[in-house]
Amino acid sequence: MQFTSEQRLEDGVIEREFVLGDIPGILWTPESASEPMPLILISPPPLGLRKTYPRLLARARHTVAEGYAVATIELPWSGDRPRSAAADEALADLHRALAAGGPVDDEIVDRLILPLVDKAVPEWQATLDALLALPELGGPVGYSGGVISIGTRLAVVEPRIAAAVLFAGSFVPRAILAEARKVTIPLHVLLQWDDEGNDRQMALDLFDAFGSKEKALYANMGGHTGVPQHAGEEANRFFARHLK
Repeated sequence: MQFTSEQRLEDGVIEREFVLGDIPGILWTPESASEPMPLILISPPPLGLRKTYPRLLARARHTVAEGYAVATIELPWSGDRPRSAAADEALADLHRALAAGGPVDDEIVDRLILPLVDKAVPEWQATLDALLALPELGGPVGYSGGVISIGTRLAVVEPRIAAAVLFAGSFVPRAILAEARKVTIPLHVLLQWDDEGNDRQMALDLFDAFGSKEKALYANMGGHTGVPQHAGEEANRFFARHLK
């Protein structure tokens, strides 16, 4: 991991950009930290870090104020990372299916999501290796965000993640439903009830499949970008119970 820039924001947050191989990322920490702190990984939507930076920064500032370090990385095929022709074709097929008003074929969802999960999860694990080697970070580790299939796979294979807040806002392959039964960590799942790009029933089926003894579904009326502020506050209370 190499840090490429550092700036101190006006609210006492240090923002450091880094690269891990060819993967860009950002780490936010409080400048007043005196001992190793827990870490929350926030996964961006697959739109590019630069495009989603204002939203990520707002989440990071709020989370750092609660006493955590926060990190994010660019997802595969997003932002300035090389594109995938297969992923672009699957995304185009998805948009055509949605525009036609029909159901989205499982084969399209598999082509779009499963390669992304297969590539992104090892990258998150490598990032976690590098971050936890820093003296200011000591764990425990939480995960927050979407794509929900990435969070589901990480919750199965990464024992250092102690709790997760998952955003139900993307299509879910049937194979991920099967993996969800192996998830045992505490979960807090956010669902926008009227999300125009989300298969609500699939999100409910995924929640039902999770094997965790502690899992909560936090549903709000509204579309994909209408998550209310109090939903984030409830997620912070969830992390406080499990990471502090």
